[in-house]
Amino acid sequence: MRLPIVAIIGRPNVGKSTLVNRLAGEQSAIVYDQPGVTRDRTYLPAFWRDREFMVVDTGGLVFNDDTEFLPLIRQQAMAALAEASAAIFVVDGRTGPTAADEEIATWLRQQPVPVLLAVNKCESPEQGLIQAAEFWNLGLGEPFPVSAIHGSGTGDLLDKLINYLQPVQDLPDINEIKIAIVGRPNVGKSSLLNAFVGEERAIVSPISGTTRDAIDTEIERNGQTYRLIDTAGIRKKKNVEYGPEFFSINRAFKAIRRADVVLLVIDAIDGVTEQDQKLAGRVIEEGRACVVVVNKWDAVDKDSYTIYDYEKHLQERLHFTEWSETIFVSALTGQRVEKILELVNQAAEEHKRRVSTSVINEVLEEAVRWHSPPVSRSGKQGKIYYGTQVSTQPPTIALFVNDAKRFNDNYRRYIERQFRQQLGFKGTPIRLIWRSKKARDVENVNNNRAARV
Repeated sequence: MRLPIVAIIGRPNVGKSTLVNRLAGEQSAIVYDQPGVTRDRTYLPAFWRDREFMVVDTGGLVFNDDTEFLPLIRQQAMAALAEASAAIFVVDGRTGPTAADEEIATWLRQQPVPVLLAVNKCESPEQGLIQAAEFWNLGLGEPFPVSAIHGSGTGDLLDKLINYLQPVQDLPDINEIKIAIVGRPNVGKSSLLNAFVGEERAIVSPISGTTRDAIDTEIERNGQTYRLIDTAGIRKKKNVEYGPEFFSINRAFKAIRRADVVLLVIDAIDGVTEQDQKLAGRVIEEGRACVVVVNKWDAVDKDSYTIYDYEKHLQERLHFTEWSETIFVSALTGQRVEKILELVNQAAEEHKRRVSTSVINEVLEEAVRWHSPPVSRSGKQGKIYYGTQVSTQPPTIALFVNDAKRFNDNYRRYIERQFRQQLGFKGTPIRLIWRSKKARDVENVNNNRAARV
């Protein structure tokens, strides 16, 4: 379903991200005692009573200052407000009203979106009312004293907020595919997101570490909804210090975990690095479908052999993701960007595909006929009784054998190749679970199946 959006607006370091985490009920937005940590707009699901909504964390608003990222942060905050059903203006109850608060309030009064005023850092109920009273002169109605850290006062704020949001039963159902965009810093992840959206959805800068939070964006193509999740660039662990970047990378790993399909973005100029290989391994470890996106293809000097040489390079460096599709794009020019979604659709479909037990066992019978299971030093041969798919996302097949230890890695890889050749599963990892089972137990299972038939 497409949930209504609530934008969280305010100047830097008033506790916007802390309030977002409180409303969402999870520590997802990065909270760190440093101005400018939040730069892009970050979406998190939240609910109150019979209302569900998306709460949007935005960067600290600063007008009349065009240094570093501030103009781009303003642009992101304004974009969030433009799509919101309501906004919460967060101010600092300890410092009282400031000139920056008054400037933001003047701008908010000119917007068509209803605005609620949350006076944060009011930990004391008695003092909170006094602190909140100072903000009546902003002209935005009743100020709500809240403590984002402790949660006090947020219930009254939400009771007022839900008057501007649709009930859940009135929201349309939407089947969406979640896509995480991951890669090293400066490979063009945010540029790729902006190319999909057709606007400056994420801040793009040559400065490494520009993107910090995992940024959710919803787009639609041909009736299919996609949730794009832009993530922070992931550097080598030894180069990451504790602070905003540390939290950003954890958010990126969580984005991989909650995605249906991962776009692993490779810099065409740099080629596949060791860090790219580690990221690919992480995608496989999490069992996510994957499309390898080679970006900045427009910047590569090409001849008639270039793409073949590059594909060979990818096969050598990313041989363990040979099941994934690869596409060469330019986020800057938009070249082939839309074709990525065709590969995403295919990978997502394969990721959740289920194959009948009878088909799986036909593949196994043929595989064993061509290549018998290995024999142990004591002369005992491995035997595969039967296989069955036990789950999807990723497709997971349990193989029941006489002794799992008799099947070495080479034979296990052979069986996986046979499944891929016969069943496809293009774009998704598959997992094989080898389970030792006595012949007597297998015979009982087969008898029970025959009885049901």
